[in-house]
Amino acid sequence: MKIPWKLTRYLPLAARFLREGRLPELLRALGDKRTPQGQRFVALKEDLQLLRALSLAWFKGEYRQISSQALLMVVAALLYFITPFDAIPDWLVGVGFVDDLAVLAWVMRTWHGELEAFRAWRDKQSPERLALIEHLPTAERVDPLHS
Repeated sequence: MKIPWKLTRYLPLAARFLREGRLPELLRALGDKRTPQGQRFVALKEDLQLLRALSLAWFKGEYRQISSQALLMVVAALLYFITPFDAIPDWLVGVGFVDDLAVLAWVMRTWHGELEAFRAWRDKQSPERLALIEHLPTAERVDPLHS
């Protein structure tokens, strides 16, 4: 399980976000990030929604059956995704999301078992309970990468 080199530099920042309870800042920034449009990117959006839901459920203490290493990689991948100037800058039309897709695909493939366990747990929750778990409270806008 070799970590993509471009993701490794986000691991210390991800650890800090987890340690300092700053996941909501990251998830707000994720909501603000524009994702590519089109049928080809439906899976990307679904993966991001799953990782967001997992992060919120973990943050709220509702779901803790994920290894610390898997959670760290999820948070690092989300940080990588929201960063506009990563290996391939996101503003490069047509290719800017290629590296983001590669990092997310690696996380989804490497931690497939843990993510599927979360998906199964999530599917067992009532819609009302999920709405509470996955509700991100509003707060001041903060740039998560520069605070």
